Amino acid sequence: MYKFLEQTVDGYMTRGVRTVTRDLDMLALSEMFEQDDFNSYPVADDGQVVGIVTKFDILKCFAFTPSQMLPRYHDLMSRKVGDVMTPEFIYVSPDTRLTRVLQIMVEHRIRSIIVLDSAQKLVGIIAREDVIAALKATAND
Repeated sequence: MYKFLEQTVDGYMTRGVRTVTRDLDMLALSEMFEQDDFNSYPVADDGQVVGIVTKFDILKCFAFTPSQMLPRYHDLMSRKVGDVMTPEFIYVSPDTRLTRVLQIMVEHRIRSIIVLDSAQKLVGIIAREDVIAALKATAND
């Protein structure tokens, strides 16, 4: 386990991350989630990450509230990612220790974290599965 304490995001993150744009509709987004089996996508605008959208954001659209009673499926699925994304997102850098990533994931109950370099450019994403793989890999030493 001591080896895990030294590990950083750079060694375990997924590179070449697929992004979505604000103008993508929710139906297309849901199809992407199904096809890729991802939990979230960074939302990019002119090469800059402007938010994150998750499967949970789709579910939130269907939550019953006093002001929203049983909306129509196709009406909601025609909404745009920009309407439901989270513009304030947590991110880490490639040199962030996995112990910090684990702490963030547990504290905020999130499944994946965007990885930005020092120029604020998207370089990857780190998911729970990546942290679990690091724990397993370092436990053998």
